[in-house]
Amino acid sequence: MPETLPDGLRADVQTLWDYHDMHHEPRPADVGIGLGSHDIGVAIFTAELFHAGMFPRIVFTGANAPTTVERFPRGEAVHYREHALESGVPDDAILVEPEARNTGDNITLTRKLLESRGIEVGSVVLISRPYQQRRAYATCKKLWPEVDVICASRPLPLDDYVESIGDVDRVINMLVGDTQRITDYAERGFAIRQDIPNSVTEAYGRLVQAGFRERLLPQGC
Repeated sequence: MPETLPDGLRADVQTLWDYHDMHHEPRPADVGIGLGSHDIGVAIFTAELFHAGMFPRIVFTGANAPTTVERFPRGEAVHYREHALESGVPDDAILVEPEARNTGDNITLTRKLLESRGIEVGSVVLISRPYQQRRAYATCKKLWPEVDVICASRPLPLDDYVESIGDVDRVINMLVGDTQRITDYAERGFAIRQDIPNSVTEAYGRLVQAGFRERLLPQGC
């Protein structure tokens, strides 16, 4: 049986899920950037957008984190590239940035890679896990402010996404952690500030009180 969201948590989890979705309409851009993570859905959707003509070039970026090394032992970006090739994306349309260990690295190292190849970029599509969209957007606007940024994720409803990951606690913990980082990273100068509605703050607080603290930064515990 696939794990499902407990009824008592559903409303708060949905509130955070909706907040992190930037609700951008996909449109053509110069480059699609697949942000490494444990979620192979990022690679799947990046390849789908490429085949739909949304961008002529892909950069997959990501090394490993403790949460991904077992699933992607050769590195997140390397495994994403392999999936894209299997999906029919031409090898010469893919660049790999294999060193990034956080979202800031994803942006800065991808930018350096493209610049080193003489590739001019005015617009990008950031493809990420659904709940990483807002943080990826805020980070990119801080570190690469001159580009037009479109955020995208595999279009799965919350319940379908939980089923695809197979671990409801992991999804909730990641949602809570990313919500904390929206404020924390802006305060540290890593990202631009984002408005946070009271409903999001309240839902976040209730989920923390319910014990979903695994992905919280120490100063937020």
